[in-house]
Amino acid sequence: MALRHAVLAALLDAEYSGYELAKSFGIGVANFWHASPQQLYAELAKLEKEGLVEGRQVVQEGRPNKRLFQVTDAGRDELEAFAAAASKPLVIRDDLLVKVQTADRIGTASVIEQLEERASAADAKIELLGKVARKMRGDLDEDEFLLRGERIGGYLTCLRGLAFEQGHRDWCRRSAAILRERQKTRAER
Repeated sequence: MALRHAVLAALLDAEYSGYELAKSFGIGVANFWHASPQQLYAELAKLEKEGLVEGRQVVQEGRPNKRLFQVTDAGRDELEAFAAAASKPLVIRDDLLVKVQTADRIGTASVIEQLEERASAADAKIELLGKVARKMRGDLDEDEFLLRGERIGGYLTCLRGLAFEQGHRDWCRRSAAILRERQKTRAER
């Protein structure tokens, strides 16, 4: 997937300024795609040049003017083609996994600390994604929302983000506990 597809997907729901798009990425899209605000602004310019989004100037009093962007028909066609194409399998690239792999050969104290930090970060992300999911559902329980909700794509990606963060947190905590126990056992020998 290219950043272009994540941007086009985010713009399907509403017309956004670059700033609003960056906030949207930080909350809703961040569980499956990361981009800096600079990358988003550059991508919006490319997409507009290619005719996949169109921007309009909004005059604001007391603040700088802003540009709002929305997906064009060509942008929707691009997303349709993207959705129809086969997806590549997920690949994990994580420097922490390399560090854990070396735990039998090097000191583990810093690796344990990093695992615990990652678990705490995952907890914070789980809380945030839980709030986002509850906001999307409104007054409906999950089963009712999934059956009758108007738009569930964002909710389903939020569920995937939650499952990922929960699994990652649990793995980090378990790995840290195992390494800590092995460290203790070695010290007792």
